[in-house]
Amino acid sequence: MDSPKSAREIAEEAAEWATRLDTGSVQAGDARLREWLAGDARRSGALLRAEAALSFVDRGRALAGVIERPEREIVAGRRRLILGGLALAASATGIAVWLPLGRHYRTGLGEVRAIDLADGSLVSLNTQSVVGVTLRPELREITLVQGEAWFNVAHDARRPFIVSAGRIRVRAVGTAFSVRRHDDGADVQVTEGVVETWTVGEENRQVRVAAGSKARVNEYETARVTPAPQEIERSLAWRDGHIVLEGETLDQAVAQFNRYNARKLVITDPVLADERLVGQFEAREPETFAAAVATTLGAKVNAESSVIRIGRQHAP
Repeated sequence: MDSPKSAREIAEEAAEWATRLDTGSVQAGDARLREWLAGDARRSGALLRAEAALSFVDRGRALAGVIERPEREIVAGRRRLILGGLALAASATGIAVWLPLGRHYRTGLGEVRAIDLADGSLVSLNTQSVVGVTLRPELREITLVQGEAWFNVAHDARRPFIVSAGRIRVRAVGTAFSVRRHDDGADVQVTEGVVETWTVGEENRQVRVAAGSKARVNEYETARVTPAPQEIERSLAWRDGHIVLEGETLDQAVAQFNRYNARKLVITDPVLADERLVGQFEAREPETFAAAVATTLGAKVNAESSVIRIGRQHAP
């Protein structure tokens, strides 16, 4: 059995795949690429970061008036540039991430931040998120490097507002929507107006998402659009520091709280995990939530320094 490859080796392979996708020598659905991605769970994220880096490498070359060379030279040269870009910064957790040109903003664990952009738009960043912002005369570009953000876009028909999340793109002119990035795609929720979303390389499969609807956009699948106005409103309560539950299971609620807090909630009884809850809570107060669970479900709470355990009051 081959020994696992290092993160550096995977980044090098991802840089080469990203370049070949960009030059068209390999298509997104290529069987060789799918096989490479399936070979290691780390490869999908590495490819997303390499493609994000490459989009800004191309922009810099275009602005500088660089003339393209034969493909074999392009592959080698861009691969070096991508790897250089990937080494520019590290996230708050110590995992290397690439930060785009222009201004960038980040949030730490449990932090929610509102950012006023120069064009009049507003960006709200959820916990542990990173965005890069580049505003140009003809285009407004946002790169969601990691995490989740909500955008209230100032209307400007001459300058589309495009959010990139790996290979996923979301375009708006004047509207409000959120994007949450995943390793293999993104969740898009629209609170006002209409957006268009697609995957790079599959522009002919663009999908429109209107206010009150959400879409799960995966890299190799057509986006699925679902009307869900109430669910969207609840899921965006993080902008005010809240978590709103409307029938979610205890297990789902705990996962939400653990996104915002170093002191983690742990369910010790699998039966309790399936119990459903209703209510509004402060995202940064897991202790208060645990106390409410104890009262509502008759559970026992054991609070330790780094963990709050929720279990049954009495053993069977």
